[in-house]
Amino acid sequence: MDLRRFHRKLAPVIIFPLLLSAFSGIAYRIGRSWFGLSDNFGDFMMVIHEGRFLGKPLVPVYVLLVGVGLIAMVATGVSMIKKRRKHSQSESKSVKLNARLLHGFLTPVFFLPLLVSASTGIIYRLGKAWFGLSAEQAKFFLNIHQASYLGKDLRALYVLIVGLGLLAIIATGIQMTGILRKRSVV
Repeated sequence: MDLRRFHRKLAPVIIFPLLLSAFSGIAYRIGRSWFGLSDNFGDFMMVIHEGRFLGKPLVPVYVLLVGVGLIAMVATGVSMIKKRRKHSQSESKSVKLNARLLHGFLTPVFFLPLLVSASTGIIYRLGKAWFGLSAEQAKFFLNIHQASYLGKDLRALYVLIVGLGLLAIIATGIQMTGILRKRSVV
């Protein structure tokens, strides 16, 4: 299977749910931790983050699809970067900073945090909805998902950094497609 083709076909399908998840996750954690925003605000952000707007039965399906989509995008991206670096190591040209270079730098940097966040989010939601995880077991995965082990202030900073990293990866990916470039009128 051609990883580049798969990556390019999956990106338009997953991009909007990933944007929703990143923005709502950041807003929830920063809003609740640093600005003391209300439970109502937090609940609204979770409606968006978990796809509750689709109805309760579809929440685990939405979380599964978005999480697996994110894992697939990052995994295929890292694989393509590794392959590309092997080919370009022999060429030593001056490198100009562009969207592709930034995308290629950010993806491996955020690979592990995004993998952990996506997988623990999936386990938490599916475990509660489909597999009967106890409250204690579910909380364990939620704590990892939210980086609660870092403490209140650092977990908010961690969520902010990882969320902004995901948004930067998405933005540079969109830039690489060329859909935002101005087209000359002939």
